[in-house]
Amino acid sequence: MRLINRHPDRAGRLILVILPFALLLFAYFMGSATRLAENPSDKLLPSAVQMADAVKRMAFVADPRSGDYLLWQDSASSLQRLAIGLGISALLGLCLGIAAGIMPLCGAPLSPLLTVLSMVPPLAILPILFIVFGLGELSKVMLIVIGITPILARDLEQRAREIPVELLIKAQTLGASTWTLILRVILPQLLPRLLIALRLVLGSAWLFLIAAEAIASTDGLGYRIFLVRRYLAMDVILPYVVWITLLAWLMDWGLKALTRRAFPWYEGARA
Repeated sequence: MRLINRHPDRAGRLILVILPFALLLFAYFMGSATRLAENPSDKLLPSAVQMADAVKRMAFVADPRSGDYLLWQDSASSLQRLAIGLGISALLGLCLGIAAGIMPLCGAPLSPLLTVLSMVPPLAILPILFIVFGLGELSKVMLIVIGITPILARDLEQRAREIPVELLIKAQTLGASTWTLILRVILPQLLPRLLIALRLVLGSAWLFLIAAEAIASTDGLGYRIFLVRRYLAMDVILPYVVWITLLAWLMDWGLKALTRRAFPWYEGARA
């Protein structure tokens, strides 16, 4: 049997999923043990015990100055900003995608504009956002919105253009108005694609959030990472990075489950 036609069974798939993570952990802890054996005060590759102590200190011991449990406080602040940014971006991307993909009068100016906006590096305009919106929450949310809305809109525009023209003609023949066509035909086709597109831009959204928090913030996961880097506190930085990765994975899994449950008929829901 050709290699391209071979598929792992359930147990083999589980092993293949776990194997690369196990190898990474093994390589890290071997390197950590070697460096610590040569220099017990080394901070570059902290041991599992050192990282566990740091997690305990950040998550389960109240900060002496603020009285907050820093890990949970940072997580709540970052997730709130991310949720607001993703929500606004999803709504704007859906509206712009429908307008550009379905209405020729809107698509003529919107499509090239969205193409140009999607090419602008969002981090390059971060200083402009701080000048215009200040250093508060709005600038951080706006960075996420500006960074991912054009991408969502372009993806949904393309999906809207792929809707069979015959379907639109039949709906209009039966008397559907423009709004009825959008609400009853186009929107159900684009909503599952919107959830999938959100999964694809999650990494970028986290990147923009961490960058904004690192530059101008008083709390948040990105703020904490860049705050402790001056002390070379890798025992805090690495668990925070793992925690961010876990949160992002959980959000991706939640969107995937929602797509499967809400739109089981959609082909992309099985991806």
